[in-house]
Amino acid sequence: MKKIYTSLFLITFLLQPTIAQQMVLKKGTIIESLSINDSIAETFSLYLPKDFTTDKFWPLLLIMDLEGKPKQTISMFVQAAEKEGYVLAAPSVKDSISLTDNMVNTSNAFRKIIEILPIHKDRVYAGGIDSGARLASLVPIFIRNVNGVVSVNESMANTDLLNSKRTFHFIGIVGKRNFNYIEMLNLEKVLDRFRYPNQVLLDENDGKWPNQSYFKKALQLFTLAAMGRKFVAKDSSYIENAFKEDIAKVNRFKNSGRLLLAEQYMAEMMSIYSVHKNMDSLRQVQKELRKNKVFRGMKRAESAAFFKESLLKEDYQYYIEEDVITHNFNNLGWWNYQMAEIQKFISGVNPNEKEMGYRLLGYVNALAEDNIEIELSEPVIDEDALAFLYMLKTILEPDNFEFYLKIISLSSKNEDYGTALFYLEEALKKGFNDTDKLYGLEDTALLRITPKFNKLVSQYLKDARYEIIEE
Repeated sequence: MKKIYTSLFLITFLLQPTIAQQMVLKKGTIIESLSINDSIAETFSLYLPKDFTTDKFWPLLLIMDLEGKPKQTISMFVQAAEKEGYVLAAPSVKDSISLTDNMVNTSNAFRKIIEILPIHKDRVYAGGIDSGARLASLVPIFIRNVNGVVSVNESMANTDLLNSKRTFHFIGIVGKRNFNYIEMLNLEKVLDRFRYPNQVLLDENDGKWPNQSYFKKALQLFTLAAMGRKFVAKDSSYIENAFKEDIAKVNRFKNSGRLLLAEQYMAEMMSIYSVHKNMDSLRQVQKELRKNKVFRGMKRAESAAFFKESLLKEDYQYYIEEDVITHNFNNLGWWNYQMAEIQKFISGVNPNEKEMGYRLLGYVNALAEDNIEIELSEPVIDEDALAFLYMLKTILEPDNFEFYLKIISLSSKNEDYGTALFYLEEALKKGFNDTDKLYGLEDTALLRITPKFNKLVSQYLKDARYEIIEE
């Protein structure tokens, strides 16, 4: 009997006039640092599903990662790619280079991939998480033949670039505690106005990262849309199984009293399946739910929380800009009070205010971090503004020692040893114990030889490196 063994490797020959280059691609593993060609320094990472073959065309998801961790980001999509049959690739993109350069790198990697692999030209998509998602939302705008985006935790980078004559499929994944949640809901309305196919999947678990089912669902939605547009053959069994899965999810939401999630998901289902099935019965269920008194009460409560949140965000935006410009250190007390109020929302029993509290906390942290980034990018850094922002971050993230150390370093640089010692003691009180990092802090050489510094270190860590001489 003749046995046929499936190789673990795909061997690709790139024929040129005088030479042939061999590229060995292993299936079922993330391959890093693949070269585009000898004249281009940038590389890309690639994942081929375990059942990958060259006898059919495959959908491709280009994954944008600006954190320098492409392997980690790809790994979050691997399970979904295996289930739904997608090739994954991460071009070399960086936060430190221009948008133009990132798009050139992405385009170069894309061309290389379609040169060496059988990729379906109508089924190419971009995706990303957090900052990578914002970049991904620009890929179909600047690179032709990219037909969709899956954006996790982020809205679209620039809606002014939307063009109703060049639409693409947008899928957002976000939790109700994420500070971009309301922005994502508002984006849906904009996309509807421009007639962009879109769905927003609300992560019911509200973790930092969605679980794997949401990545799988996003790729499944792209496949259902491809069937609807006749890019691939219609698979009635696939459609029916997906529909039953989604109906079960709606029923689970309804049975657990999460009526807002049930109604929202039904709306997304109608946009997904209307090309495949008659949606009249589901539309009637949604209509009846909207008449439900409990649902209407929930909707009013959510709207009230949204309005309250918008007012608080306006305050935060205004005061952080004013405080940074005027170096208003006296207003740190106001920010401390606001943090206490946010924590009251988070620890309260009102579910809408609890979710609002988490969103506000994320929003204020993002505001502070954006302003820090702006200050550090200036040709001449305003160190007083930077000091204010570092101090603010110790209020917003009291257990994040990074910003205590930054203010200790910056204050020491400016010979403000009183401030440096204050934040040193605050960090030590909260459990900071990394003496190597402490003694290696930039600009703290003079601070470290002072008796007060060593007394604090000796008191909390028992590890002062200089003798304490009492005067």
